[in-house]
Amino acid sequence: MTTVGEIMSKDLITVDPNSSVAEAATIMGEHHAGSALVMDGQSLQGIFTERDIVRALGEHFDAAGHPVSNWMTRDPVTIESGSDVHDALDRMLSGGFRHLPVIQDGQVVGLVSMRDVSKATSG
Repeated sequence: MTTVGEIMSKDLITVDPNSSVAEAATIMGEHHAGSALVMDGQSLQGIFTERDIVRALGEHFDAAGHPVSNWMTRDPVTIESGSDVHDALDRMLSGGFRHLPVIQDGQVVGLVSMRDVSKATSG
């Protein structure tokens, strides 16, 4: 069994809930990342994705200057680092999302993407 902890990215891309959509998009672009975890200190507040950027700009002409907290997914679905990658795949497919924050001992320790999971389950 391959665990989520074995395939997750430990290089977390994070933003503050008050970061602007433009700031978050720039950080995500610099890291070639499709999402950023919205953190208040060590506490996971949400996740902000490429889809959220498109939705924000489609809803408000000057959304780039507004905080990510207006468009992030609050209290995102998470997965434990010791979980099987197939459980991660099931959660992503049933929820319709491509990124899952990974939790260990109540703390965010990584992020697993659909790309990570598909590589691990295709071999």
